[in-house]
Amino acid sequence: MVDELFNQNPNISGVIHFAASKAVGESVLKPLEYYDNNIGSLVNLLQAIERKGTNFPFIFSSSCTVYGQADQLPIDENAPIKKAESPYGNTKQIGEEILKDASLANKFLQVIALRYFNPIGAHNSCEIGELPIGKPQNLVPFITQTAAGIHKKLSVFGDDYPTEDGTCVRDYIHVVDLAKAHVMGLQRMISKEQDESFEVFNLGTGKGNSVLEVIKTFEKVSGQPLNYEITARRKGDVVAAYADTTKANKILGWKAQYTLEQALNAAWKWEKKIRKL
Repeated sequence: MVDELFNQNPNISGVIHFAASKAVGESVLKPLEYYDNNIGSLVNLLQAIERKGTNFPFIFSSSCTVYGQADQLPIDENAPIKKAESPYGNTKQIGEEILKDASLANKFLQVIALRYFNPIGAHNSCEIGELPIGKPQNLVPFITQTAAGIHKKLSVFGDDYPTEDGTCVRDYIHVVDLAKAHVMGLQRMISKEQDESFEVFNLGTGKGNSVLEVIKTFEKVSGQPLNYEITARRKGDVVAAYADTTKANKILGWKAQYTLEQALNAAWKWEKKIRKL
């Protein structure tokens, strides 16, 4: 199938590999599904590129989960890659290792791995946004679906973490900011500006927000009160993760522009549109 895609589209000049299962909690319950899908699809794609023999710039959707529970915050790209806290995180670690080895062994492959922190939001046109299959595994779509009346209650997984309010802290980045970084990464490779065949960049805002902060901010921007309850911790979750984006700022010329409020407002506008509220 991938060979056929390349043969039918000879003018493809780069690859952005998004295809993967992505929920931390689900990966703990379905590890084999995650290893099969996330690792198998990557290897299949790379083998097809190798058969094609064309010099492809390759953007890989990686994740801050590769760091595990970091020793220091904010997290920069030199932070140790610790044992993953979830099968999902492990697939991203393994994926990066595969790509680094392949890029060193084969002149046909240039790679930039973009380590996403927590993408949220929707395009301001409301023509594209986040619509999970089944019950959402991520915080913001669960928030918007709860506000829309699809779920009766939102679960907050733990309030006894060593954070200011006891809930997990993450770096929430607007998906439009994220998309712009991919364009800049491709431009860097197409312009032959890479220092190495395999490079990594953090993509985040540089600011951490707790789960309860996100809930309260959503209530403020939407005017919708949320019914939520504190439940037990969820396996695979780290305490806190937010990015040092200095490298992406300096080398890619990229910086997140949207605020948490703007991202949550965009997510709510998208939810209201698709639910016809």
